[in-house]
Amino acid sequence: MQTLPLVSRTALITGVSRSQGLGFAVARQLAELNYHVILTARNQSQAEQLAAQLREAGHEATALRLDLADRPSILEAASRLARTINHLDVLVNNASTMPDFNTRSVLKVDFDELQSAFEVDVFGCWCLTQALLGLLRRAPAARIVNVTSVAARQVEACKPGPFFSPAHSFAKFTINALTATLAAALADTAILVNAVDPDSVATHPERGDDASDLPPGKAARGIVWAATLGTDGPTGGVFRDRQPVQAMP
Repeated sequence: MQTLPLVSRTALITGVSRSQGLGFAVARQLAELNYHVILTARNQSQAEQLAAQLREAGHEATALRLDLADRPSILEAASRLARTINHLDVLVNNASTMPDFNTRSVLKVDFDELQSAFEVDVFGCWCLTQALLGLLRRAPAARIVNVTSVAARQVEACKPGPFFSPAHSFAKFTINALTATLAAALADTAILVNAVDPDSVATHPERGDDASDLPPGKAARGIVWAATLGTDGPTGGVFRDRQPVQAMP
């Protein structure tokens, strides 16, 4: 990863390993807004291939290996960034996992799957944000965007009946709470922290995307909006289609 120009606006997006993925759509749109995008993934070669696509299109992009389930990997990535950039304008915590895609009840949770979901969606996101806080503070007005899911609303509802992907849902519910907590902790700074629910996105044709699933490019718009909020923008909220998600009754 080369040293970036000091004047560059930089954005780091986690979980960018698929050309049809949400993370790559976010990276592309931020690159089109003249951000130098840093694409991260567990497999650096996959991220590098996507970064090369952006460079071929005339954008500034680099790749960085990052495994959110591995704390040393997070700390190494943060250390490497500290040696190559002097600030970070945008952090998009997009990486996620749904290990219990076929589980339909909280009474049938596999606790290895629960741990896996929390390691990436909560602990990894939290650790990375903390590790990059110094770079975020050095930006004029940094933005942190945590990608959440409508699945989290099942936890709020507490209704009987099928409960889809409980490990994933509880992890996303927790990331919503973490978002509000981080925003409060950073209230005396210019950093805004928000969560965005991109809706159901067509990123897994091999798994059978629904006809109603949004194309990644369309789903990415709300995330990019939160990543580029003005100084009077909201913080600590959960948004969908740029509108606040109301708490369940």
